[in-house]
Amino acid sequence: MELLINIDVDDLALATDFYQRAFGLRRGRRLGDGVQELVGASSPIYLLQKAAGTAAAAGANALATRDYRRHWTPVHIDLVVADVELAAERALAAGAQAEGGVEDFAWGRLARFADPFGHGFCLVQFIRHGYDEIADGRPDA
Repeated sequence: MELLINIDVDDLALATDFYQRAFGLRRGRRLGDGVQELVGASSPIYLLQKAAGTAAAAGANALATRDYRRHWTPVHIDLVVADVELAAERALAAGAQAEGGVEDFAWGRLARFADPFGHGFCLVQFIRHGYDEIADGRPDA
């Protein structure tokens, strides 16, 4: 199985610039007028140009429309970085909005942000053994 990440945006040029500057991603293939592939992460990221107010999915009810103000979704992207402060500075300089300061945990450090399109993302810096620091060692039943 391969993981692909798709991010809806209302301005493809702005989104491409943001994700390149914020995370050091590179342009991959251009798929028609409305899709830009970005490479350089562990999975390819596809920016999909979709106008605000359009249906979020075929057959979706009228309440499920795209909105690029800050919104919450139970699915978001975590980007693992070597230095969370340095990565945060880069993301902010590219146009991200900070949503709190850097937090410290037994497994590492975390900073929360929103991109210019309202999508939340976190920067994660693992320390020592990362999530193994808090894993109980038992396999999931």
